Amino acid sequence: MDLEATGTTEIGSYFISNYPPFSQWKQEYVTRIHEVLHQSPDASIPMGLYIHIPFCRKRCKFCYFRVYEKQNAKTIERYVQALQKEFEMLSQVEAIKGRTLDFTYFGGGTPSYLSSKQLLSVRDRLSSLLSWETAKEVTFECEPGTLNEEKVKTLKEIGITRISLGVESFNDTLLEANGRAHLTPEVYKAYDWIQAVGFPQVNIDLIAGMMGETDENWSESVEKAAEFAPDNITIYQMELPHNTIISKEMKEMGITSPIADWTTKRRWMNEAIETLQAKGYHLASGNELVKNPETDRFVYRDNLFRGNDIIATGVSSFGHMQGVHYQNLDRLEDYLETVEKGDLPINRALEPSEHQRLIREFILQLKEGRVLTQPFQEKFDVNIIDEFSEALENQRNAGYLTYDDSQVQLTRKGMLQADSLLTEYFEPEHRMVRYT
Repeated sequence: MDLEATGTTEIGSYFISNYPPFSQWKQEYVTRIHEVLHQSPDASIPMGLYIHIPFCRKRCKFCYFRVYEKQNAKTIERYVQALQKEFEMLSQVEAIKGRTLDFTYFGGGTPSYLSSKQLLSVRDRLSSLLSWETAKEVTFECEPGTLNEEKVKTLKEIGITRISLGVESFNDTLLEANGRAHLTPEVYKAYDWIQAVGFPQVNIDLIAGMMGETDENWSESVEKAAEFAPDNITIYQMELPHNTIISKEMKEMGITSPIADWTTKRRWMNEAIETLQAKGYHLASGNELVKNPETDRFVYRDNLFRGNDIIATGVSSFGHMQGVHYQNLDRLEDYLETVEKGDLPINRALEPSEHQRLIREFILQLKEGRVLTQPFQEKFDVNIIDEFSEALENQRNAGYLTYDDSQVQLTRKGMLQADSLLTEYFEPEHRMVRYT
């Protein structure tokens, strides 16, 4: 996608998080992931765990994840029991049994929707099967309005090392217009509790280009995020995947896109980078700034981008095991019934070719801004400069990157729209297919 030619934010996925595209994953390939799970693994590959908590107070208008609003304690208890059973089954398969976790990620939905009592129950029942005690990183996503002082202390108690706080904006009018459940007073209270308890890493998320965004309120949100001085700040540029509320309203009502165009969002992103760099932050990827690049590592992302093993647990969660992608069933009742019957709830899968794995790791690492050639030579026996020579030359001529024998480096122009560059590296048959 040439975003300089297509400025309007139209319906479709812009953010690239995998390859081949998710639309190519099929139910017919599920037998392959079952085979892999029951084979002896290459245990030298790091392994982590993704736990999906699909519950939310409210569905944001831009959300494209599988979430369920305002569920009661009975439903949550049934879900936790299903997670426990899924963990029991997974902990006994050959590819996982006896291995240790390098990282764990609680994603959503809203993991912090769970009460302190429920979180302790999750820790007690799940970590005895697949323990994250020795993991280098345990990340937990939080919605500010779901936190209280007791719950933040509980997060520390259950072993969370990295808090990711979904602030998105410091403007209440924007938060309400975009369907967020929280307002800014809840952000301030939540952050005070987080700072008082103390975690090795704290991340704040912002979104550039929410409905109603202006130059003034974007600048204010960036300044306020900097005042919080978290360890890292992640900034997403608003997109409109097919299954968001905004996208559905556009299709049903025939309205034009209410989201800022890509040129404006890239400008806002660049202004945020300039502001945060002036305050001591360093650009770590196309959408992340960190205080200390020597010590700040996002272990989950680093492993995801390098094709390492990730165990998927919970409804709709994505995993990757010994070279095979897979996703769990994406409807809550289907997931619960399948697990309760004693079956692993895998819905679709795909085993990429060696060349597809090379493409995947190259494009995802390119999002970090720099790709070294030597690790690819060692892992795939491929010179990526030769392999991707045409796309690299095109993008160098357009001012998006530079390269030499040792590395590929995105320019600032390239960093601001990194995801738009990646499809040029796809195999031809995947360049025009729907991504999700």
